[in-house]
Amino acid sequence: MTTRDDDDKPRHPYGPRPVGALVPALVRPAFRRRAPATAQVLADWEAIIGPAIAAVTVPRRLSAGTLTLACSGPIALELQHLSAQLMARVNGHLGQVAVTRLRFVQDAPVVAPRRAPRPQAVAQAREAVAGLPPGPLRDALEALGRAVLAR
Repeated sequence: MTTRDDDDKPRHPYGPRPVGALVPALVRPAFRRRAPATAQVLADWEAIIGPAIAAVTVPRRLSAGTLTLACSGPIALELQHLSAQLMARVNGHLGQVAVTRLRFVQDAPVVAPRRAPRPQAVAQAREAVAGLPPGPLRDALEALGRAVLAR
């Protein structure tokens, strides 16, 4: 049961909280002291640049018109040749000229290695959901079980 305060806002003391109420607290530390353009570039990087270039680059900072990109050494030369197109894509996405220069720093992008799940984890997860009716819920719970048991 929700109760009402003096200012007529619903409270959820013991029940579920709306997801929208949790989002500001979660993203505030991630985007603290960043301009809105920087936050948007960091959040939408793959959509702006595309999956191929996003896989080998990571935007680090946007300051005074300079976008700093972390990439491995060999790809930096290729990106220098594409710098005009990269800046045009970023500026087009932002709707303003926010990037006038690209700066490349040599740093390997952080990519988490994907491991195949252990066969016994797959079997245990499948056995755990065997009593459920087939459907998307069962598939999701089986995938969750595989992920948890694979660790």
